[in-house]
Amino acid sequence: MSEGAYTAGRAGEPHGHIKSFVRRAGRMSEAQERYYAEMMPRIGVPYAAAPLDLDATFGRRAGKILEIGFGMGETTAKIAETCPGNDYLGVEVHTPGVGALCKLIATRELANLRICQHDAVEVVRHMLAVDSLDGIHIFFPDPWHKKRHNKRRLIQPPFVALLASRLKPGGYLHCATDWEEYGAQMLEVLSAEPALQ
Repeated sequence: MSEGAYTAGRAGEPHGHIKSFVRRAGRMSEAQERYYAEMMPRIGVPYAAAPLDLDATFGRRAGKILEIGFGMGETTAKIAETCPGNDYLGVEVHTPGVGALCKLIATRELANLRICQHDAVEVVRHMLAVDSLDGIHIFFPDPWHKKRHNKRRLIQPPFVALLASRLKPGGYLHCATDWEEYGAQMLEVLSAEPALQ
């Protein structure tokens, strides 16, 4: 079965989920490889199907922000640099992007940023406790342009409900897209989630 295909649910889960990403065989630059090897043992958060102690992960109590799908990491690094009072957990599946963000973390000496290289749905479902996040950022997720692929879009009612359950009271979910039709769907899905009112 190819990446991006439907995956069956694990024991105890009512449904599998349709992956919103396809692993691409992108190549890392030498610098990305070097920083990945150097930094991931220090700032990488291994996936585990168990709740993550976010305060212990960052070594302090601070606002906790989840960034899903950070791409090459430039925006994530800039936000973390601008807001050192918050801690950021970036989740990304693509190795070149993880390597690029590792480089930014090292060169900018960012102590408030960690990376989990895994499927965001599984990370949220299994690693993040209810009421554990102050905010969630999802910037420019894959719009899956073709109609037959719309089911792969990340912003769907079940996932938004899951995300909302992880937000503390007063927390926020910030989504952005440059694809107008996906933006309309996002607005519809987010507006329909009662926990986000």
